[in-house]
Amino acid sequence: MAGNIKLEVVTPEKQVVDEETQMVVAPGVLGEFGVLIGHTPFMTALKIGTVRYTDTSGQERCVFVSGGFAEALPDKVTILAESAERRRDIDLERARSAMERAQRRLEDKKADLDFLRAEAALKRALHRLRLAETRRT
Repeated sequence: MAGNIKLEVVTPEKQVVDEETQMVVAPGVLGEFGVLIGHTPFMTALKIGTVRYTDTSGQERCVFVSGGFAEALPDKVTILAESAERRRDIDLERARSAMERAQRRLEDKKADLDFLRAEAALKRALHRLRLAETRRT
């Protein structure tokens, strides 16, 4: 089926993406899913990961998301993310610092450590770092 699908990625603070795309692939909690024009409507929770999409010129673009929800309609995908950054906007030094802080927290093993929160921070930092170190678009 020919045609483009609108992609919107928004956080509580800002709109990160508002573009026409050929295809959207996102990290659902039950696995990665793809959406083309005409897709059956659905809604799902997202896990930490990368939203990949092909813009109208055929270039693959990437956006880091740290969870949230996605709604797919036949002509639009809306992602409501806790936080999101385009790959080109990820600050490598900031991502490295966040990874090191999270690793130190997990190694400290204090009784009052919120392990799940520290582990989630490490996952976010590692994913952002891996994404930022790949080809910048």
